[in-house]
Amino acid sequence: MPRTAFLFPGQGAQTVGMAGPLCQSLPAAGALFRQASAALGYDLLGVCTSGPAERLNATDVSQPAIFVASLAALEQLKAAEPDAVNDVVATAGLSLGEYTALVFAGAMSFEDGLTVVKARGEAMQAAAEATPSGMVAVIGLEVPEVEALVAEARPAGTLQIANYLCPGNTVVSGSIGAITKLEEVCQQRGGIRATRLAVAGAFHTDLMKPADEKLAAALAGITIRPPRVPVWSNVDARPHTDPDEIRGRLVRQVVSPVRWEDTMRGLLAEGVERFYEVGPGRVLAGLMKRVNRKADFRNVTV
Repeated sequence: MPRTAFLFPGQGAQTVGMAGPLCQSLPAAGALFRQASAALGYDLLGVCTSGPAERLNATDVSQPAIFVASLAALEQLKAAEPDAVNDVVATAGLSLGEYTALVFAGAMSFEDGLTVVKARGEAMQAAAEATPSGMVAVIGLEVPEVEALVAEARPAGTLQIANYLCPGNTVVSGSIGAITKLEEVCQQRGGIRATRLAVAGAFHTDLMKPADEKLAAALAGITIRPPRVPVWSNVDARPHTDPDEIRGRLVRQVVSPVRWEDTMRGLLAEGVERFYEVGPGRVLAGLMKRVNRKADFRNVTV
């Protein structure tokens, strides 16, 4: 059987209408949402299926929504292809998705994962509201070129590379003034494509500093066990199995760049032959096409 990796999406993958049909057809999926709603204190499935979009897209709601929806998609995959789970040799998730990967790998329970994801979303939303900020995807340039643009725009405020996603797709985060300056510089350089992302703030930068402290407190209150398969960290694009290392990297992840391209290249170098994107959307499939177009990549959506 092929060596397999499960990949889990991050914030931005959510869409109004997701998970409803799956929860109607698969009792295990519906049970996850009922359990989550009881813990969160609101109807999570109702927000996923009916919106409004403004509420689903809010950081403190979208993070639990994607986390639970991705685990519901995992239940769908287990029912349809039970052997696929047995072939998994590694797992990873994009930003928020790292928590889903950890739950899949048995490093934390669903209940503890939801508790931490809820705290993470609320802390990141609060940090974003404290400092007007945002994120911009710079398309079509390699990393050194993006670094030069960031250096030129940085005098206008805090500005850092936040996501190394794939060749030609790098996300920059920073204060609104610096983000606006970056967009101006891109336009001046011949219309470099710079797309403002629909997120609340400058995730994976120092502007999230208050959130990492709150996240550390939440993580201190849960049990993390050695995962049954290695979980690759966003922070260093390496697999980790030690609970203390996992805990520390989850805290660092909030203020550190996501090294997704390096993670995908690392998994390929380790001999992974098949990838499943488990959860809403097809963002990770698109990124993999830019890393290795020939990779065997499959989607399990909700």
